[in-house]
Parts: sequence; C-alpha cells; structure tokens
Amino acid sequence: MTQEYLLPEPLSQLPVAEVVPHRDPMILIDTLVEHGPDTLLTQTNITKQSPYFDAAIDAVPNYVGIEYMAQSIAALAGLEAKSRGEAIRVGFLLGSRKLKMHRPNYTLGESYQTRVTRLYQEESGLAVFDCQVFHGDTLVAEANVNVFQPQDALAYISESQG
Repeated sequence: MTQEYLLPEPLSQLPVAEVVPHRDPMILIDTLVEHGPDTLLTQTNITKQSPYFDAAIDAVPNYVGIEYMAQSIAALAGLEAKSRGEAIRVGFLLGSRKLKMHRPNYTLGESYQTRVTRLYQEESGLAVFDCQVFHGDTLVAEANVNVFQPQDALAYISESQG
C-alpha cells in the first residue's frame, strides 16, 4: 500500500527539483504555480543564469520552449507520483506535433508560464499533452507533445540498445 503525500499549499513552496528527475543546472522551470487533474502550470524566469541564455541576443532562443513544455510534463508526472507515494521516474520526449513558436526568443527579465494538459495516456506510459507557453496573456509557443514514461527506464534503454 502506498502512502498518500499531501502537496504543499501554496504549490510554489515545493522545489521543482523534488518532482523532476533533473538536477541543476538542467532544471529549466522555476516554480510550480497551479495543479489540477491532468494539468499543471509552471513559471520560468529568464535571467542571465538561465540555461541556454544567449548573451548575443540577451535572451533564451525560442526552441528551448519545447524543453519548458517537457519539464512541465515531467513535473506533473512527478507531482502525481509523489501524491501516490511513488518514486519519481524518468520519461522520454518522443516528439511534437503542431509546434508553433510565435516569438523568436524568451526575453531577459521576463517571466513565462507553461500550461500542460494531458489529452491521452495509455497504461504502457505513452501520453500526449497539449502545451502552451504564455507571456502574460500572449501565447508565445504551443504544441502537442508525445512522451513515454516506462515503468523501468533502465530496462527500456537496455532493450532499445540491444
């Protein structure tokens, strides 16, 4: 029997590192903002210390937005696992559909919110998410993201290499 874990109120008090299988400096999202069934809203603040910050453009390039989406999906999976008393598991980004980047970059000093919503999930761990990145009320990026979270990531990696 797994023990239930109560998520903190407000959610922003929970460190992102406790729910994603990444470690600094590769944690790209800063704050967990709002969680509901099958959905999570996160925030990323762009600083000169942000991973992938490009001093030549004083921003983070827009293609990093897909990783903001992927890490927000990982954080949702981590929150769900934590609430069931289970270990945080590694997942894999398989690809995206309908990817649209509406801006060339994520600007220094600005904050962006990423909303991920599960559209579909199989028992195997394959899932599809609707994802959007916003700056205020402005849609900055959007995609349907396909992910896979196997029960045993090491066994899955070994099988795919052999």
